[in-house]
Amino acid sequence: MALTMKLQLPTYWKHVLTVLGGALGAQALPLAAAPIITRWCAPAEVGHFSVWLGVVAVASIGATLRLEAAMILDHDSEHQATCFSVVAYAATALALLMTLGALLMRVLGMPAAGRMSWLALLTVGVGTWLTAYMQTTLAYATSRNAFGKAAKAKIVGAASIAAAQVGLLLAGVTGNALLTGQLVGLAAGLLAATVLLDPPRPRLALLPDAAQRLYLQRHQAFWRFALPSNLLNVLVGQLPLFMIGARHGALAAGLYALTQRVLSAPVALLASSVLEVFKRQSVLDFQTQGNCREAYNYTFKALVLLGAGPSIVLFLFSPQLFAWVFGDNWRPAGELARILAPLYFLNFVASPLSYVFFVAGKQKLDLVWQVALFGMTICAFAAPGSLQQSVAWYAAGYSMLYLVYLYLSWQISQNRVVTA
Repeated sequence: MALTMKLQLPTYWKHVLTVLGGALGAQALPLAAAPIITRWCAPAEVGHFSVWLGVVAVASIGATLRLEAAMILDHDSEHQATCFSVVAYAATALALLMTLGALLMRVLGMPAAGRMSWLALLTVGVGTWLTAYMQTTLAYATSRNAFGKAAKAKIVGAASIAAAQVGLLLAGVTGNALLTGQLVGLAAGLLAATVLLDPPRPRLALLPDAAQRLYLQRHQAFWRFALPSNLLNVLVGQLPLFMIGARHGALAAGLYALTQRVLSAPVALLASSVLEVFKRQSVLDFQTQGNCREAYNYTFKALVLLGAGPSIVLFLFSPQLFAWVFGDNWRPAGELARILAPLYFLNFVASPLSYVFFVAGKQKLDLVWQVALFGMTICAFAAPGSLQQSVAWYAAGYSMLYLVYLYLSWQISQNRVVTA
């Protein structure tokens, strides 16, 4: 067994480095543009855009029905083509419903829609569709070991977003520059991924055909359990932003949005790169050995070592760093980053390892945990207190739940019996 792992590890980390190269470009470019954006945009403007982007992030999970994850397990070309058709159908239907719903909310005078521009209302469905289909295309790349091509597509998308947003701001476009740049970048990234990866073309019809219905039935665990679980997970990630905006205003939402963006960068950069490779390694180990103990333990140690340094730096120096990089108006965002640094370290470690819930068929257990997390988040931000107090309660409760999550995922990696 030791010899097997020694032979696997160089390939494992070769794939990680390939994915990391794409993630580095995809994350470094927006972060490089952030100091320009924060000096041209007020925190309130960033807050409005971040709320729109949060809605798109949550809705795009529902648009895929979480079936893109099934392609990692199901490598049959015909089945993967059916998966693309199902996702395209679901994403199109949801995008149309969201657009009509947003317009109806505006006509009825609902406050949430009233705070959004007409462009934001009209494009929330488009942003959802582009994001969902890009996620599916990147999952297809992972199933085919096409990490290099996926990395190039991510870089094209990130570069296009950064260039479009900065270009529009420098050209004097205000109000919707960030939103328009995001849409341009999403479209460019999806086009690049389609050209590089040549994924199956979806078959669209008024209603799903027999093959699509059979595919939904065969992979029902994903849309019955993984979908609500992931919806809750992404919603919990965006819920603080929504609740802060509703309770403390767009200025506070903008400060939190920048904090969230900076702290999530290491997770998106390093942890997600490890995840893409850990997915295949854990599936392979479970199929051949009945567990993924060695891959899990090795990945856990690597994540702890990779995440410790940045987390300590942010905890000690984030207020000064935020003021220096983004401008003194953003120093309060650094104060929030200090509070959240320990939580994002646990997030960095736990997120990639959570894939064992899918490999071992424990989606129901993951859903229970997500429900607990959702309830805790509601309580933390609904309780009376200042913005800093709400964030502190949220960080403490989330950290405790992450410790439980790590313990459960470790037990599952050993293929030990875990109820639910």
